[in-house]
Amino acid sequence: MHTGLNGLDLAVVVAYLAGVTVFGLRFRKHQRSLKDYFLADKSIPWWALSLSIVAAETSTLTIISVPGLAYETDFRFLQLVFGYVVGRVVVSVVLIPQYFRGELLTAYQLIDRRFGQRLRSITAGLFLITRAAAEGVRVYAVAIVVAIALSSMLEGMTSLSRDLCAIAIVTLLTLIYTFEGGMAAVVWTDVVQLTIYLGGTLIGLLTILEFVPGGMGTVLSICSQTGKFRVFDFSWNFYSTYTFWSGVIGGTFLTTATHGTDQLIVQRLLSARGEFQSKLGLISSGVAVFAQFVLFLFMGAALFVFYQLYPPPIPFTRADAIFPTFVVTQLPHGISGFLVSAILAAAMSNLSAALNSLSSTTVVDFYTRFRPEATEQHRVRVSRVATVAWALALFALAIFARQGGRVLEVGLSIAGVSYGCLLGVFLLGVLTRSASERGATIGMVAGFLLNVYLWTSTRVPFTWYFALGSLATFAVGYVVSIIDLHSQLKA
Repeated sequence: MHTGLNGLDLAVVVAYLAGVTVFGLRFRKHQRSLKDYFLADKSIPWWALSLSIVAAETSTLTIISVPGLAYETDFRFLQLVFGYVVGRVVVSVVLIPQYFRGELLTAYQLIDRRFGQRLRSITAGLFLITRAAAEGVRVYAVAIVVAIALSSMLEGMTSLSRDLCAIAIVTLLTLIYTFEGGMAAVVWTDVVQLTIYLGGTLIGLLTILEFVPGGMGTVLSICSQTGKFRVFDFSWNFYSTYTFWSGVIGGTFLTTATHGTDQLIVQRLLSARGEFQSKLGLISSGVAVFAQFVLFLFMGAALFVFYQLYPPPIPFTRADAIFPTFVVTQLPHGISGFLVSAILAAAMSNLSAALNSLSSTTVVDFYTRFRPEATEQHRVRVSRVATVAWALALFALAIFARQGGRVLEVGLSIAGVSYGCLLGVFLLGVLTRSASERGATIGMVAGFLLNVYLWTSTRVPFTWYFALGSLATFAVGYVVSIIDLHSQLKA
């Protein structure tokens, strides 16, 4: 056991940060249009799209929170991941064909085509606010890792100063290649970063198995005896976060919302070489993300066994700190640095995706509507300025996100409040012909207010926010539209 990273570890971390930034800059070119900058000129093959989707939805908070979840409880989180897979199929069947009808750059242009510019502005604006807020929580997770990794070197700094430095470094380096290379740089660095963080997690797991007497056999035995491998909970407890029903139903609505209406993922789907490759990339990413969560959960179970045999000198106060603490105190030097780099890789991958999607929505759904005469080159320049502006905004939001609780669930709760009503609007537009802009707008407000109430005033878990919000939006929007239609016919 050692107290933290040494010079070798830091050299590995610095080499990673410099290497991935330089790699991303390889895609720097003179983008002639928004299609080049935001959709990589629709040149992404399905397999790279698949890996990029997994990397984009995996942040530092996923890598540190999911093992912590398994450490404290069991594998019931996987019930939510079953829903993730089903949701991808729904998006492929219902929404992707709509996105490939015409030359769309953002998800919210589909709303404009179906309902009009006012509702497009509302949905795009809600995405900007929600994505920025949720991303602030995700970026803050970087500070948790750096605080643990560099604890011995940062003893003289206040916690705020330490967090400022950690978040600033990762944000700046990610901004550099996202600013220069656009979507092409984002996707291909995603592929590299996913390889790094999965490889690093595997190395960490194998090291734990080496440390535990009896290796895999001991881990399996203790976890079986303590119920760590419990996956299914078929109880009808509505207030339980992870049951089969809240997991599969909630996970399906969650993924249909995040992968079908969130520009962060839709932008990738639109970057594919065609509709079929877009569908193939999305569905195959479901298989990959399921395997990934099994790996993260098993890491948490293995950590549980390790610390049962070798209790930490100071009990853990938050589950998010368990995996990073093991990395910097138990792994051999060099490997510790690689594991910290792996966790930072997930942070940079998620952050680059957020910056690019926030920028594209800002420029395409707002700026170009007010400056329709602007040339494509001017729009690309404005897109780069928007990328910088959003990097500064996320930096500020990450600092404000310095609060307790499992950061994974906080991030999902923020997303659930808004994305449920967003999905309801998209379903109204795609599945019905009678829904009107007024009906969809009122339905969206109803769904949003319902989820705010559920989040702030009830014990209903976030796994239900997406389903309840989207169903309320759809039902209210459809009823209001029918009433309006009857009123018009009578008049």
